[in-house]
This record gives sequence, C-alpha cells and structure tokens, in this order.
Amino acid sequence: MAVAGSFSFELVSRPCPVCGAKESRPFADANVDAAALGAFAFASRKLPEYMHFALVTCPACDLLYSNPAPAPGALDALYRDAAFDASEESRLASLTYGRQLERIAAELPDRRGALDVGTGDGAFLSELLARGFTDVAGVEPSAAPVALAKPEVRPLIRNAPFRAADFAGATFSLVTCFQTIEHVPDPLGLCRDARALLRPGGALYLVCHNRRALLARALGMKSPIFDVEHLQLFSPASVRALLERAGFARVEVRPLVNRYPLDYWARLFPLPAAVKPAALGFLRKSRLGRLPIAAPVGNLVAVGYVA
Repeated sequence: MAVAGSFSFELVSRPCPVCGAKESRPFADANVDAAALGAFAFASRKLPEYMHFALVTCPACDLLYSNPAPAPGALDALYRDAAFDASEESRLASLTYGRQLERIAAELPDRRGALDVGTGDGAFLSELLARGFTDVAGVEPSAAPVALAKPEVRPLIRNAPFRAADFAGATFSLVTCFQTIEHVPDPLGLCRDARALLRPGGALYLVCHNRRALLARALGMKSPIFDVEHLQLFSPASVRALLERAGFARVEVRPLVNRYPLDYWARLFPLPAAVKPAALGFLRKSRLGRLPIAAPVGNLVAVGYVA
C-alpha cells in the first residue's frame, strides 16, 4: 500500500497486460514520492514529475509496464478529482489527430457513430462534428475538463470511466482513444470492449507514446513519458500486439508528428530546475513562446479495423 496525504493506492502484482506473459525483466526501480503528488498529478499535459512505479519489460511483446501497479479502480478517485488547465493544448492536439482522421475515415463504412474515450474537454468531439461524424459521444473520468468543455459538446460527454456496458454493441463506426491507453490498468480489455462497440468495417484509432522513439531513448529516465500516470508504455511491436490480440483483423502502426507552441515543448523538456521556471515565464509572455513547432517527438498512431 502506498499512502501519503490524500493519495492512497494498493499496489498489486500483474502479468504483462498485453500478452499475459509472467516472465519479465527489471527496467527501473519505483520512484514515487506520494507526498509530492499534487492536484495535477493525474491531469493531462502537466509539468513532468519524472516519477513512476517499478517498471519491467515483457520479452514476449516488448511492452514496458508497471509491476506492481495500482489495483484496478484504485486511481479512479484521483482521476475524477484531477485539475485541468490544458484547453489550448487539447485544442492543438485535436487538430493533429484530426489530420490523421481523413485517411482512416476513408476506410470506414460511414461516419455514423463515433466515441472518444478519455475525451478531456471534448476538443476532439468538435473535430469529429466538423468532419461530418454524427451520433458523437465522449467519455471522461475527470470532472474539471468536462466543466470547461464548450457548451455545444458538453452534453455529449459522459463524466465517468469508460464502461462498454454503457453503450449498445456494434453502435459505432469509430472509437478513438488518445494518450489514454497508457493510463488504464487493462489496455487489452479496453481494446476488446472498443471492438465490441464497433460495427463491421469500423476502426479503433489510438495515439500513444513510443518508448522506442529516438527522443525517448536520448532523454532516458528524464523523458516525460516516465510518469506516475503511465501504467504501461508501448513500442510499435507492443501496440500492434495489443490490437491483434484484441481481435482486430487489420492493424496499421505509424509515427505521428505533433504540433505545439514552443512554450509547451519547453514545459516537457528536462531543463535544469534552476532555470526552468524563468525560461517558462519568459516564453509564456513572449511571441517566441507561441511559435508553433511540428516535431516527431515519439508518438504513434495505431489503427485496428474490424472485419
């Protein structure tokens, strides 16, 4: 049991959450100071804390995952109460994900029914509507981003953890899940549930971190992908294995180029603690900080199609 202040979670041992293998190799010891976890600890697009549970690698599928990890449901309250101050970054991310959407939508049976899992403030719901999708819905466990959603999309968001039982089976042509699959205790279960909600020809569209990316390897344990929220980190091989094991008939995996302002990239970069606050303050106030920069920083698009 890890306990400090208002944070308390039971840690349990688990096999590989993608392929079920029990054999694993140590990667990094636990590095969690629960006393240092604040309101943004389980929020999206926060300042990196470089904390993580004990990490191991799976030699069978190449997944990197926490073991032991918080028990299923142990973090629900922390996500529910997490703070949120990333509306602009959410909007920019939705534009990036939307640029991939036309390629995927061209292979769908239609644009009727789309579900965004981990929708945050619903920025991508606006993108779906703008691109002609109907019967759009989102699921988000945190209350703060839902409260900041635009009035036209707020009624489309279910403020709760994702549960397939809340939706009729074979309802959607598209299910999306962006930078969320790392956070859930059972990623394979989520993908199987998503598949059950899709009609024939439908697709699950994921975006996740690539632990094998050049930048992640260069930064080592100072990469922002190492985070207490991330219960697993994928590579091209392991995210392909995830979707294939979930039963998708065809799987595509490719790199994603992200586009954010310079001040956002600076927040993620491991600058020395003595200079980072001043540097971020300068960028927030300057035109330079708003300069948009597109970079292949190490994210993956993974799409699984239903037969």
